[in-house]
Amino acid sequence: MATNEQKVDAFINKTDEGKQWQDEYKKLRTIVLETGLTEDFKWMHPCYTHNGNNVVIIHGFKDYCALLFTKGVLLKDEANILIQQTENVQAGRQLRFKNLDEIIEMQHIIKSYLEEAIEVEEAGLEVEYKDTSEYDYPDELISIFEDKPDFAEAFEALTPGRKRGYLLHFSSAKQSATRVRRIEKSIPQIFEGKGFNER
Repeated sequence: MATNEQKVDAFINKTDEGKQWQDEYKKLRTIVLETGLTEDFKWMHPCYTHNGNNVVIIHGFKDYCALLFTKGVLLKDEANILIQQTENVQAGRQLRFKNLDEIIEMQHIIKSYLEEAIEVEEAGLEVEYKDTSEYDYPDELISIFEDKPDFAEAFEALTPGRKRGYLLHFSSAKQSATRVRRIEKSIPQIFEGKGFNER
């Protein structure tokens, strides 16, 4: 079985994503490891932990690669460079890069952000998440609840995180018909007590 180091090597050297950002990933990996964080491989990406807690993930997209600070919202962000990926992301914040030169130029800032993220873990700080009750239930979902009370019960029995995931998934559809399709497709999984990404 491959070690975490081998998995990260494979991610950098063999994946399509890795080919695009290979040099940038190598540099980010070096910078992160210099802080003493432990290398792991989670969610198909290099993930770095402190005392078993996730601190930062290296990932990439078409137009940029990034360090995703899992509790980035708790960092001071004195340089005002952290990015909230979407409005629904509560805890994570990205530090984005378009090329290797940007990473080299910013490596001192990157290290200071990593050190602060480690301090957040050592202090035991936690993100205060919005309660599920603060999320809107789409009208289409309420209508289906009225027609299928057993489905409403199954939905309310889900864990808060699973409910939140479904509400975000349903609400992100712009058209009512799409929202209805998403809800109906999710009904069997909800009855099984699973989140919409779980199989």
